[in-house]
Amino acid sequence: MIPELITQLTQRLSQPLPGKKAQDIMMIYPGYPSAVLKAYAQRVPAGVLILLFPRNDGWHFFLTKRTDRVDHHKGQISLPGGVVQDGESLMEAALRETHEEIGVASTLVTVIGSLTSFNIPVSDFEIFPFISWAVTEPMTVIHDAEVDRVFSVSLDSFLNDKNQKQKKETLRGEMRTIPYFDLGSEQVWGATSIILSEFKTVLQDIL
Repeated sequence: MIPELITQLTQRLSQPLPGKKAQDIMMIYPGYPSAVLKAYAQRVPAGVLILLFPRNDGWHFFLTKRTDRVDHHKGQISLPGGVVQDGESLMEAALRETHEEIGVASTLVTVIGSLTSFNIPVSDFEIFPFISWAVTEPMTVIHDAEVDRVFSVSLDSFLNDKNQKQKKETLRGEMRTIPYFDLGSEQVWGATSIILSEFKTVLQDIL
């Protein structure tokens, strides 16, 4: 039997998404100059996965902390996923990379929909987020070259507005306001927070 949350979420994801309006909530301000963004016109597609699973009468999803050995976004908090390889779809890339990074096989996962894609402003990636679920909590085994650690976040914690914050920090030589989610003792900002912002809006529509 499919849980009620998953049924409601599947139905909501089949309808028009909140898109940029929800994404903009977690955008860094002020944004980067158009000249900087124009330099990254050729986007490399990548798929990421929000994987919901039950634990202790609640729902959780995984986040990863990247190592300092990866090429991009060193030490940042990410969703499992990665670049599309030749011959595979965006969803297949998200599932394959989730298996490679945290050891969760695609056979344990059911994809129920997707969110709005997002261009990372100062790199060359376009991120395509997929929403999925597992019947029971999957065991994880991290790929230590890419992932420093994997941790889970409860939907209750994620939806608590007290965990949505902002800070000021110098980026690219300018003081900027950086919105972030305070989750699992980590600050989740940038592209991951922007994806999660739309996910939060979708969840608020059904809960």
